[in-house]
Amino acid sequence: MKEAQIIVIGGGASGMLAALTASQAGADVLLLEQNQKLGRKLYITGKGRCNLTNDCSAAEVLANVPHNSRFLMSCMAGFPPEEVKKAFQKLGVPLKTERGNRVFPQSDRAADVIDAMLSALRRSRVVLMQDRAKHIRTANGAVCGVQTAHGELSCKAIILATGGVSYPLTGSTGDGYRMAAELGHTVIPPKPSLVPLEAEDDFCRRMQGLSLRNVSIKVKNRKKKILFQEQGELLFTHFGLSGPLILSASVHMREYESDHYTIMIDLKPALDEQMLDARLLREFSANPNRSIHHVLSTLLPRLMVPIMEERACISGTVQANAITKLQRRRLLELLKCFPIEVAGPRPVEEAIVTAGGVKVSEVVPATMQSKRVEGLFFAGELLDVDAYTGGFNLQIAWSTGHAAGEAASRYVGKASGVPC
Repeated sequence: MKEAQIIVIGGGASGMLAALTASQAGADVLLLEQNQKLGRKLYITGKGRCNLTNDCSAAEVLANVPHNSRFLMSCMAGFPPEEVKKAFQKLGVPLKTERGNRVFPQSDRAADVIDAMLSALRRSRVVLMQDRAKHIRTANGAVCGVQTAHGELSCKAIILATGGVSYPLTGSTGDGYRMAAELGHTVIPPKPSLVPLEAEDDFCRRMQGLSLRNVSIKVKNRKKKILFQEQGELLFTHFGLSGPLILSASVHMREYESDHYTIMIDLKPALDEQMLDARLLREFSANPNRSIHHVLSTLLPRLMVPIMEERACISGTVQANAITKLQRRRLLELLKCFPIEVAGPRPVEEAIVTAGGVKVSEVVPATMQSKRVEGLFFAGELLDVDAYTGGFNLQIAWSTGHAAGEAASRYVGKASGVPC
């Protein structure tokens, strides 16, 4: 039977950093990953460029975590974005900061981040093993080993960092939820977060491929309460909506079974209604004999013009000087509030991250150690925390992985070990 002081289950971002941190603290570490390559999900983050973190304070990261942010206060203070940047620069990955304080490798290659971490793991003598963890073994209330697909491993501590269920081809199969539940932990049912949205109407399909920049949206629920409001970029797709604005909005839209959501797009957020109405009047006056289709083409993208005419119940051939006050009012309302009824999220497999997971009240915030099983630690997306886009979710992975690695190394330094 193979032995190690600490076994890290999962070779994603949080698992790799947890293994590296624990090893650098002096522990004997084995990293167990079922894929042939480590960090497969990192390869696709930031569209293959790897948005490592956000160049902001720990408090600003927490402000971008809408659910269970207080749980992360300790680990975020212990390993904030500035420390993440220093760590990767020390590993030989030059960084750059772009719009929205997003931090990327200068090379724009996620592979450089993974290669640097893999080299560091080898230098630190972390044992890398390709195998699938099936069960965590315990004795007298403490972890003592892992049953894999090909045998048994013995240990004093385990860091469970298997990720959620988004992008299952990268290895996020939900095994960690099952293993945590088998050990008595409560698992909040996983739901998609940072996920594109499907629309009830076919307007989006007809505008497929159209990207709108510098628009603002509001998300309202069935009771007309505003759940989210932001300005940015969105994309119309064959199924509905995607893009940064929509992904962030989806974090606030999780009760699809019991609620209904409407996204209202302000196509001209820089103009209030009075200013926009004056703009419409100027366009109509300057082009009195032109069709409304022509006039709208000066205000909107080509694909959106026929949709706007249809929703405003105005024929595109009507001349500008024939538009009534009521019709102009309807156009104004749609330009400032273009509604899209949400049918629901895309499948969880298409989500960037998974909401839900191990209940955080059952985990010690400063150490990521289980309150229910001795020697068990958690890290990353497996926990019931998730954030907006912009590098914040990877920052959570680094911070929780660092905390778990440090705490697990201290634990095995004190533990005598429990034979299985």
